[in-house]
Amino acid sequence: MLRGVIAAASAFTLWGVFPLYLRLLQQVPSLEILSHRVLWSVVLLMGLLAIRRQWDWLALVRAQPRILITFATSALMVATNWVVYIWSVNHGHIVDASLGYFITPLFNVLFGIGLGERLRITQWVAVGLAACGVQWLSVSEGAVPWIGLVIAVTFSLYGLLRKTAALGALEGLSMETMLLLPAAGLFLLLPDAGSSHAFGSNVTLSLLLMAAGPVTAIPLLMFAYGARRIPLSLVGLLQYIGPSIQLLLGVWLYHEPFAGAKLTGFAMIWLGLAVYSGEALLRGWHLRVNASDQ
Repeated sequence: MLRGVIAAASAFTLWGVFPLYLRLLQQVPSLEILSHRVLWSVVLLMGLLAIRRQWDWLALVRAQPRILITFATSALMVATNWVVYIWSVNHGHIVDASLGYFITPLFNVLFGIGLGERLRITQWVAVGLAACGVQWLSVSEGAVPWIGLVIAVTFSLYGLLRKTAALGALEGLSMETMLLLPAAGLFLLLPDAGSSHAFGSNVTLSLLLMAAGPVTAIPLLMFAYGARRIPLSLVGLLQYIGPSIQLLLGVWLYHEPFAGAKLTGFAMIWLGLAVYSGEALLRGWHLRVNASDQ
């Protein structure tokens, strides 16, 4: 369990400091960064699969075409999430992006209704408080916080699809990136649009773009390793590490505005998250006590 905690916490920490890496690529368009993330992730993941000789899952995909449809949808969700996040970081919206990952757990709760789950009163209260926070941000800033909402919805749907998918973490991520590779490769081959910042005179920039593969894949694999070894309630608490670090970077390092109405909106959302997390911890404790008594 300790290894699981370390792996999951490390994954969320790496996601938290991800804006530091993206800011080094600020001169590169978002779609180009996304294409390099896909390309070099495929290279890394194919290498891992070759070392492990882990190819049996391909026969399962051929036998069940429905798996391909599921992962095509999850690939679309993760690609949308990536490109919006990249754009937001490199255009001075790290705080808005962190909002998306703060409210993702509450969207998970809502999407759980689609799986037949029934929300408890405290969960409805948590969702209601977060909704009030989002509404407050929309009214006070005169615009819907679309960055946070897109990130939350796509990441929640991605998690829902992966939860019900037939492939494991390594195989699933490999399938998703392979499905995205044709579009990414085509974009990189476009003159003056794709790989215009790679393999040129700037060696450092080229190496940073190539690093997009391990930077993308390693935290995901660490998270998958950790999530299988620790309780879901603990995963729920650890996942706030990422957006918390992002928020601090956005406010203190990059001096994005975070006061007045925006702070009030975030406070409502944090209150909802506190209710949600507290209820989850209390419920988990009761379940463990009841299990020990039996």
